[in-house]
Amino acid sequence: MSHQTQEAKIHGENSIFSRIQNYLGEFVYGGIDGSITTFAVVAGAAGANLESSIVIILGFANLIADGFAMSVGSYLSTKSEKETYQKHKEIEYWEVDNLPEKEREEVREIYAAKGFDGELLEKVVDVITADKDRWVDLMMKEELEMAEETKSPIKMGAITFLSFILFGFIPLVIYVIDYFNPLGYNLFLISSTLTGLCFVGIGFLKSLATNTKRLKSVMETLLLGGAAATLSYFVGDFLEKLVR
Repeated sequence: MSHQTQEAKIHGENSIFSRIQNYLGEFVYGGIDGSITTFAVVAGAAGANLESSIVIILGFANLIADGFAMSVGSYLSTKSEKETYQKHKEIEYWEVDNLPEKEREEVREIYAAKGFDGELLEKVVDVITADKDRWVDLMMKEELEMAEETKSPIKMGAITFLSFILFGFIPLVIYVIDYFNPLGYNLFLISSTLTGLCFVGIGFLKSLATNTKRLKSVMETLLLGGAAATLSYFVGDFLEKLVR
């Protein structure tokens, strides 16, 4: 394999990995919400001693409805960020066209604050303002402190939904199996074990997305998921006794 071919292959692999990393955060947080909220439903149903068929109905209702709501929220949030950025960018272009001296002075102030002065400062201002696109990009970053959102709103929503469904199904899978082929085991215990392993996996992925310590990320996810499930279980148990 030639040197150029190897470089192209490495570049392609890095590009794919980079694209995956761009959406890893949405995948992780969709998975966290999916697994925690669905397991909370399962725990509440278990605390109320509901039948497997009811657990399945409640679980899937939560899975689809909450997953869709999360994906819509992710889509609208990303879309709003892109629209807000574009709106302010158009304003900056207008100001560069109609108030060039004012905008040049703002560029001068920005670089003066960075330590530039005298002839060097003027040269920097001249270089920046010689290109309108570069000028506007600078004002967006330095004056407005806004960064352009490059992620697709549709992809953000789709990844959030798929992740929510994928991880959220794990607490329900043993109930689905039992419905079609009764197992005679403690379904809630098995669901808890599977969900615990799911939390460990999500916690590991979360550490990659946030660049935090793996053990800390795993323990945080386990703690939050366990707390939500415990609360739901005792609420279900309390309500079951209340209406008995």
